[in-house]
Amino acid sequence: MTRLPELARRVPKPGIRLPAWLDRLVSVGITAKDDEVIERQRCANVAAFVVAATALTHLIINSIHDFQGLLLVNADNLCMIAGPLLVPRLHRFGDDVGAIALILMVLFGQMFFVWWLGRASELHVYYTLGGVMLLLLGVEKWRLFLVLFGLYVGALIIALNFAPVAGLIRPEDREFRDLLASQAMINAAGIIAAILFYALSDLRRTRIALQHEHQLSEALIATVMPTAIATRLKSGQEERIADRIDMLSVMFADLAGFTEAAHDLAPEEVVDFLDGLVRRLDALCAQFGVDKIKTIGDCYMAAGGFDARAAAGAVAVGRLALAMLELIDRQPPLGRRRLSLRIGIHCGPATAGIIGGTRFSYDVWGDAVNFASRMESTGVPGRIQVSTAFRDLASSAFVFEQRGLTEVKGIGAAETYFLVGARSPS
Repeated sequence: MTRLPELARRVPKPGIRLPAWLDRLVSVGITAKDDEVIERQRCANVAAFVVAATALTHLIINSIHDFQGLLLVNADNLCMIAGPLLVPRLHRFGDDVGAIALILMVLFGQMFFVWWLGRASELHVYYTLGGVMLLLLGVEKWRLFLVLFGLYVGALIIALNFAPVAGLIRPEDREFRDLLASQAMINAAGIIAAILFYALSDLRRTRIALQHEHQLSEALIATVMPTAIATRLKSGQEERIADRIDMLSVMFADLAGFTEAAHDLAPEEVVDFLDGLVRRLDALCAQFGVDKIKTIGDCYMAAGGFDARAAAGAVAVGRLALAMLELIDRQPPLGRRRLSLRIGIHCGPATAGIIGGTRFSYDVWGDAVNFASRMESTGVPGRIQVSTAFRDLASSAFVFEQRGLTEVKGIGAAETYFLVGARSPS
């Protein structure tokens, strides 16, 4: 999985970007703060500009064909150019005012064209684009959409059944009506293509942004809790995640001498050292199948056996601890001082769960945690001190050296051991 800091710094793929001037144009007049309203109003602006452009093409063709004879139609076209261009100014009066005004403008304005030029012009085909209104109003306004869509269907039925075939203006000019019919079909196809292109490109941008946010959330969850717990959390089937683990192997590792070494160093140098080390320790946890619990300053906590496989968890934690000692030997010095790890491990019962709200975390509590912490704090730099419980559980996999009795705060004298290395296969 990609690390969280890398994802946070990554800029999502832009997808299909509109030219800057065009993006500003489709956003003109929009003052809303809600993202959904902004998208609907941008769609309304796009539709308004498309309607105005369509009317302009008809005005040009009509003027070339017969400007004087089609003066009334041209005046209607001028209204259908000017009206939609005013739609962006209506957004300030309400979320859907501009969209509704545009829809009604087309509904009634188009009926004039159909009556002036007749059914033979095929201009009523524009009513079939009524479904585009859903992009302007949004699915949540489906009732309003159905009402307006019904008006468009009704207008289409009226035009098909009652509008004059040749129209009221120049009814004898069949060639002109054939030209209008071809133009209407081409314009309708262009309108559908333009609206779909804008809607799908916007959908693609949204999907890319959502994918990036999903990756961020997945990486965030993966950094604060074990994979199995993250899966349970995301399922939403448990109101509270709280578990009792009968035998959990807990490890604490502390950088011996870190405070003294970092005292006079620049913050950037200290953070770079810790970041590089913790990243490598995280990689080792993933390699050995051990769950990192947290870091506390320069102390690293991990555990194994959450899946109820106590022996396997103990072996995994032991191998991790040995690999950590090898790793710290290869680390560059902090300042002028080479550091070593003091590691402690214990096995025992523990309670684990998710706590917190705004900054929730997965944590572990109980005797296993307290004793493991004491194994670290009373240990020796460069060595792994373990309890009798851990030695008994992992004796088949490792070689141990008896340390003797160690005074453990809050517990008293306890027999402890050093984990020396992996046992050679027999």
